[in-house]
Amino acid sequence: MKLRIKFAKTGVMRFVGHLDVMRYFQKAIRRAGIDIAYSGGFSPHQIMSFAAPLGLGLQSRGEYMDIEVNSYTSSEDMKQRLNQTMVPGMEVLSVTMLGDQEKNAMASVAAAEYSVRFRKGCEPDFDWVSRLKLFYDKPSVMVTKQTKKSRLEVDLKPAIYSLSVSESASDGRDRAEIRMFVDASSAGNVKPRMILEAFLAENGRTLDEAALEITREDTYTNTGTAEQPVFVPLDAVGRAF
Repeated sequence: MKLRIKFAKTGVMRFVGHLDVMRYFQKAIRRAGIDIAYSGGFSPHQIMSFAAPLGLGLQSRGEYMDIEVNSYTSSEDMKQRLNQTMVPGMEVLSVTMLGDQEKNAMASVAAAEYSVRFRKGCEPDFDWVSRLKLFYDKPSVMVTKQTKKSRLEVDLKPAIYSLSVSESASDGRDRAEIRMFVDASSAGNVKPRMILEAFLAENGRTLDEAALEITREDTYTNTGTAEQPVFVPLDAVGRAF
């Protein structure tokens, strides 16, 4: 049976890399007494896969992993048992059951929502809020991407599904908050930093390496078509049990 686990990674845990998060969950699942399935062969390992890995230093309220289990209790029981093994900064938000026809988490990723703020002292020295809105209204957002063989001019605009700026952040802090809903598929993955680098470059500025606070709010799959997408969170395709 395939289960999908949604979890948050915040606080100091944002500095823990993807491979260490994977090892952490392997141990947490054993401590929680989850009857996880193992692969065969001479070196069996837990059958587990993650959706799009989170970059180091980023927080998230919508990370996902899939596991296979031999037996299970209930969604709420398994969530509570896992949370009893969690450390501050890691929290299991939901456990759902996947149908046999559902793709794994990594193959399902189509889009992601981010909230972004400039750190104090790193805000651009011009009226960036109004200019960012004008920047998004442009018909194209051209950037140069370096590949192994050449440099390519790429238009990011089709991959930015929405972008807005709120003068006051959703958590009550006084710094403006940028919300982005972008393509996160393997074919067209767009990062918030790439968009803001292009924006600042257009205004004759560069983006400092540590200027941004980025939170991935959730990760989405497309239950519609390429022409008429219907984006839903990755746990929406499963069901509680």
